[in-house]
Amino acid sequence: MGLLGEGITEVIAITKDNAAPMGIIAKSNLSPKMILFKGSKTAKNIIEYGWVTANFVSDCYLYPQYAFSDVAADDLVDISVGGIMMQRLLSADAWMAFRTVVLHETEETYYIDLLLVTSEYVREESHPINRGFNSVIDATVHATRYVHNKDSRLRDLIEYHLSVVAKCGGPREREAGKLLYEICGL
Repeated sequence: MGLLGEGITEVIAITKDNAAPMGIIAKSNLSPKMILFKGSKTAKNIIEYGWVTANFVSDCYLYPQYAFSDVAADDLVDISVGGIMMQRLLSADAWMAFRTVVLHETEETYYIDLLLVTSEYVREESHPINRGFNSVIDATVHATRYVHNKDSRLRDLIEYHLSVVAKCGGPREREAGKLLYEICGL
């Protein structure tokens, strides 16, 4: 699948005028999938419009930023993909455009099949990923749950990952860590 390897790949999912960190589940010989929580703007848009772009970014700050705030219109680029107007993130290093199909629905979630329409590498240069980058993503995932339930186990995980950010991250990772500290009230 090119940009997606087997496992869960964290991307910035773009739907109509919306951005959110999202995991794409990829398994050998199957189309990729997403699990969406009902009530989110991402789920609403995917159900309404039937598309999503997966944006691969080298700026870790975007994960907590878009997890907890709306995307600015200037951060998006309109693109015509397979006769459909979609959007991608202006700062994406690469992106994939998908049509979406609901495979299964529970009381709380939608299980979405992703049908690849096209993909593009926007920037050819590679960006080294340090341990701080990965810990920003992990802390962001935990923070999205922590802000709703204040579970002390999640707080411990967030603090652990932010300690890795402080030790192993560069300036942008430390900025993202500071944002997460503020969001979580730590």
